[in-house]
Amino acid sequence: MSSDNTRHVDELPTAEYLVVYMVLLAVGGLMYSAKVYVTSPATRKQTMKDLGVKLGKIGKTLKEIERKTFHLCGLLVPLIFALLLEAGFSRWFCSMLCWGLTVSGWTLDLCRLNVKWVKENFPLNPILREKEKSQLSGACYFSLGCTLAISFFPPAVAMTSILFLVLGDMSAALIGRSFGQDVVVVKLGREGKKSVEGSMAMFFMCCTLGFTVFSTVHLREYPVVIGATVATLTELYEPFGLNDNLTIPLLSSLALTWGFARVHNCERENPLTGPLLWYSHH
Repeated sequence: MSSDNTRHVDELPTAEYLVVYMVLLAVGGLMYSAKVYVTSPATRKQTMKDLGVKLGKIGKTLKEIERKTFHLCGLLVPLIFALLLEAGFSRWFCSMLCWGLTVSGWTLDLCRLNVKWVKENFPLNPILREKEKSQLSGACYFSLGCTLAISFFPPAVAMTSILFLVLGDMSAALIGRSFGQDVVVVKLGREGKKSVEGSMAMFFMCCTLGFTVFSTVHLREYPVVIGATVATLTELYEPFGLNDNLTIPLLSSLALTWGFARVHNCERENPLTGPLLWYSHH
């Protein structure tokens, strides 16, 4: 391997770095969740007022906070993935483990929809959206999206795309619920229910995540911005009418891989190296 290609491989986020990064995010998410659950409803409401959330939006914002706080459990996916790779397990093993969990999750959710006893006693009923009570939950699409990303993309790219979904989508939802259309009165999305404020929050969150995960990669800002843009637009418009828990990890992984490939090829003019090497070094 040439020194140029070796330098490119050396730029990749190391397994140790990814483990530390995911641990810090998971600990931060755990602390945030604990803070939310130990805070009284009255205190939460007062906090929303102090932050400038309009009175008519406080109720929906608090409910969204409860839902998205549970969604922080999604941080366990890239964390466990990074820990397994660091422990010496192969990407194939991680992929098979994900497929097993995904099939189990889909089976359980189908039972919820078709078996009365399961439907009445399903533990996650309180946080299901109204439309999810009669159709597959977002968790099914989340597991499938994560599994496909882990199966077909390099670990660093897959982990980043999952973070885009968990933290980026959370930012869009919370900022959109709290301040959506307060500054820019423009309705976005397929049904006109999304806001510029929420979309900008997701874009900046995704950029921050991408810049830090790929902090050692040369010219990372270009593919990261492309990936963040694709993730934001996917959340905004839900292309193909598919649940964004499925499409965000897939499309943002594609965008990141394409972006890194373009930057590498423009720099080194060798289409057979670059991000393609990421597949053989993990």
